[in-house]
Amino acid sequence: MPTINPYINFNGNAEEAFNFYKSVFGGEFESVVRFKDIKSPGFHISDSDADKIMRIILPIGKNTLIANDVPESLGPVNENENRSKISVTADSRAEADKIFTGLSLGGTVEMPMSDSPWGTYFAMFRDKFGIEWTIEFDPNSDAH
Repeated sequence: MPTINPYINFNGNAEEAFNFYKSVFGGEFESVVRFKDIKSPGFHISDSDADKIMRIILPIGKNTLIANDVPESLGPVNENENRSKISVTADSRAEADKIFTGLSLGGTVEMPMSDSPWGTYFAMFRDKFGIEWTIEFDPNSDAH
């Protein structure tokens, strides 16, 4: 069965965002590659982009969260107009609460953690980096 691994573009703060996500989910980075690490005669990197993240990977359960900083030469990413969401399925209400509390800190909550009309424990919010998340626990799932 395929897995889905979200890939997020940032405007120079991917490392800060991923350190924040690591503080919530735990674990260690599988990979951190900076633009200066791949610089070559055919691939020029500006001094302002050299220390930015070309690729960072944080394993979360059986999936991975992947991101990069967009080089300034390509123009800014409008993070607040990105209507994609990262969906996290928790194994318990307590885990859902812990993840929600951590990730929503400093962000904007659209729907706080509560029982949803479709029978799950659910929340939706934008974190302090502008990334949209849903957190959900399904007490009737066969996985629990």
